[in-house]
This record gives sequence, structure tokens and C-alpha cells, in this order.
Amino acid sequence: MNVSDERTKSLWMRVKVLPEAAALDGRLKADTVIVGSGIAGLSAAYELVQLGQKVVVVDRGSICGGMTSRTTAHLAPVCDDTLSSLIDLRGEDLARAFQQSQEAAVDRIEAIVSLHDIHCDFRRLDGFLFPAVDMDRDEAAKQLDKEFEAAGKVGAAVERVKGVPFTGLKMAPALRYPSQATFHPLKYLRAVAKVITDKGGVILADSPVVGIEEDKGGVRVKTSAGSISADHAIVATNSPINNRVEIHSKMAPYRTYAMAFTVPRGALPDALYWDLADPYHYVRLNPGSGGHDHLIVGGEDHKSGEANDGDKRFANLEKWIRKLVPAVGEEVHRWSGQVMTTLDHCAFIGRNPGNERVFIVTGDSGQGITHGAVAGLVLKDLIVGGSSAWQDVYEPSRKPLRAAATYISENVTALKNFAEYVLPAEIDSVDALKAGEGGILRDGVSRLAVCRDTDGKLHIKSAVCTHLGCHVNWNATEQCWDCPCHGSQFAPDGAVLNGPALAPLADAAKPQVRRRA
Repeated sequence: MNVSDERTKSLWMRVKVLPEAAALDGRLKADTVIVGSGIAGLSAAYELVQLGQKVVVVDRGSICGGMTSRTTAHLAPVCDDTLSSLIDLRGEDLARAFQQSQEAAVDRIEAIVSLHDIHCDFRRLDGFLFPAVDMDRDEAAKQLDKEFEAAGKVGAAVERVKGVPFTGLKMAPALRYPSQATFHPLKYLRAVAKVITDKGGVILADSPVVGIEEDKGGVRVKTSAGSISADHAIVATNSPINNRVEIHSKMAPYRTYAMAFTVPRGALPDALYWDLADPYHYVRLNPGSGGHDHLIVGGEDHKSGEANDGDKRFANLEKWIRKLVPAVGEEVHRWSGQVMTTLDHCAFIGRNPGNERVFIVTGDSGQGITHGAVAGLVLKDLIVGGSSAWQDVYEPSRKPLRAAATYISENVTALKNFAEYVLPAEIDSVDALKAGEGGILRDGVSRLAVCRDTDGKLHIKSAVCTHLGCHVNWNATEQCWDCPCHGSQFAPDGAVLNGPALAPLADAAKPQVRRRA
């Protein structure tokens, strides 16, 4: 794959949100300052300005340019990791509250769309859970029965059906979940951002946060260009930048891949589709033009930083969808995104452990859009009223005891990562690197992150992540360095792209060629 190919951009990136957003210059005061301008940050800002709060939203880069711009925008309130697993981990009462909150999130987005007449392709549609292509039909039926029963326990509407409109699956058992939804996320957020600023809110781009302090009088968010004082702060970054250990040890970063193809209008009924594979595939349509729509397919997940084979994963996705939907046409976009998966499938939304005035939202667990809308509702209630009907579901300090085995297995990543410091280098010389390539080079006891960007410029940095010291790995698909421990991402020149890291990768010198005497 040509790494500079326009197809590597998300389908949504053609719509920029608030390009006029200014950078912070000096000092501001607010009732609530929000770090992060994705669906969670803007949803929280929207809810608070409706109550008359003065809100400032600040982002390290462009507005809504992070993981929200990489979603496939399934507004599905059904637990991404299965309702039966959610019940096993959280019990029926909390699982039912989770389902209610997720449905409320979709309802809230629909209400905002209607209230402000937002043209973002929002629509209600069915969702279908179906067997994996090579799955034994008896085993599939057993799993679907389990999910059907779980849905009944938590109050999720569901119906047993036969067949989905894919080749080879016309008679397969499936579940239909009515009243799911989808939309164009950036068209929606552009309108939401305008409401925020029209209500007196301030949205600031290109203002990296370097610290958050709390005292009895409030909070101060320090950025590279000045500070913001407020009564409360919300950290709505993909991975929290203010919490070094407690939250990060209860979730793990995963990379997921997505592609968009043209498809003749009517070739596939407009619905959400996902299968029982592990990792699973997910499919939906987006309105196009000229008699064609866009079919969006995703999947092929892996832990961040533990694979660098994006071409292979895109090829697998394309092979899978062309087998099921022969009418699929040309590829128009391909992209990937990072999902923060928690041990018990529920996000962390609420007071940051150890703080009174600092709140967090993280751990999207594959449902970032609905979790983001939920965050707006929960955090508004906590900040303004002191409590929320769903605070126990998303309490950040909770200890997921039933997920102890998963806790151990996910945190083995950090141990493996530190052990890799003694492994051989991935590349022998910087001179062999071509544009768009990168890898780890040894220089004595040090490991260096070495790459050439797409223009061919050489960058040599320390391979040590500035968050907690894990070492980074090259991601050729996204042209960045990924930290497999807690999800930090760095540009070829070492700049931070995604937290929890705050500082860039350290500079390093080009290793000297050692010659024998």
C-alpha cells in the first residue's frame, strides 16, 4: 500500500469540524474546562452550556480530529462484547442499567438532531447479529439463544429471525435488534460545536495540555500556550492524560480496521450487521450519490503495537466482504482507529480516582459514540446535581473482580514489553529505510525508534514511551509509533498524537558505525 494514498483517510474526514477554532493564547476562566474535542468532550460541553455554564473545550490538535473521526458510527446500544458476557461480569441489575443508559444515549442524539435540524443522515434501523462464515450452525444457534435470553434479562428488544442478506447466510439463524441507529458523526458534531459556541462556549484547537492541578478552590488546566481556571475539569481524551496507573491497568488499547466501498443502491438492506467471529466483523451503509452508497466494513482487531501488518488485515476484510456481498464495487477509503477496551465492557465515566473536581471519560470498549453521548448525560448530572442514575455502571474507581483473569492477561502486555528491551533490533541500519518505513534499532543498551516519513526525512528518537517507560512499535498503516501498554501514539518526529503521554519521544543521535580494528 502506498502510505500517502488518499484512501487511508477515514470516510468522515472529508468534513472538517470548526476549522476556524483558535488556539489558546493567555489565560481563561470557566465553570468547566473540557480536555478533548471528540464525541465525549463535545457532548459534555453541549449538555453543560444548555444549563448556562461557561465552558471551554481544549484539544491538542484539530477539533474532532482524534478517534471520533475514525469511528464507523454504529449507534448500537447492545453491548459490543455481548450482553451475556456483560451479565456475567456486572450482574443483571447493572447490565440492565447499562442497556438503559446506552438507549438513552441514542435517544439523546436523535433529540439533538431534531431540535437543531441537523442534517447528518441520522436514521433508525435494525441491527442483525449473525453467525461467522465458517461457524458450526449448532454452535451458532446455541450462542444466539444465549444472547436472546440475555437481551430479555436486560430489557433489550430482540427477535429471532432466519437469514441475513449475505451470500451463504440466507437461511442462517440470526437475531434482529430493532431501533438501532446510525449517522454521519462529523456532520452532527459540526452542528453541536456551533450550538456550544453560540451559547458562549469556547472551543480551542492546537493547545496541548501539559498538566492539570486541583485545589479546594477549583482546577487549573495548563497548556503550552497558557492556562484555564475552572470549578471543574473533564478529561475526555481517548486515553486519560491525568491518571498514570489506576485506570490504565483496567483497560487495554486495541487497533481496529475499516474500509469503505461503493455499492449499488439497494444491493444491501440499510441496517447494522455484526457477526459472532472473534474478533468480529461489522458492516453498515452510508448514503452516497449517483445511484451508489458506501458500504463500510470493519474488524481484524489486534492489541495496539503488537502487529504491523495493516495491508494483510485490509486484504482480509476485503476478501471477507466481497465473498458475502458480491455487488461490492471499488474501494474508496481505508483507515484504522484505536479502541480502549475495559475489563468489564463498560466505560469509565465519573470522578477521577483521588480527585473531587476532575472527571474522566475513557474506555469506549467499541461503543465510543454511544459512550460519548452517555458521558454528556452522566457528567452533567454529577457536576451540576452531584449524582447520576447511572454513576454505578461507569464508576471509574470500581474494581472488576469478576474479570480478574482478564486483568492479569491484559497487563501481561507491559511485562512482555519491558522484557523486549533485551531482544535484538528489528532493523540493522538507518540507511536501509525507505520512505514510510520504521523500526527499532539498537545503539548499545538503548533502543531507538527510527523511521523515514513519507517525504523521506529521517527521524531518530528514543523508543521509550514518555508515559510509563514501555517501548513503542512502528505502525506503517498510520505512520506513527504505537505504545502497546497504554495506547500512546507518537508522530514520526516524536510529537504526541494520542495520550496518555504528554511529552514527545526524546531526541536521540544517529548511531555511529562501529568498525573492527
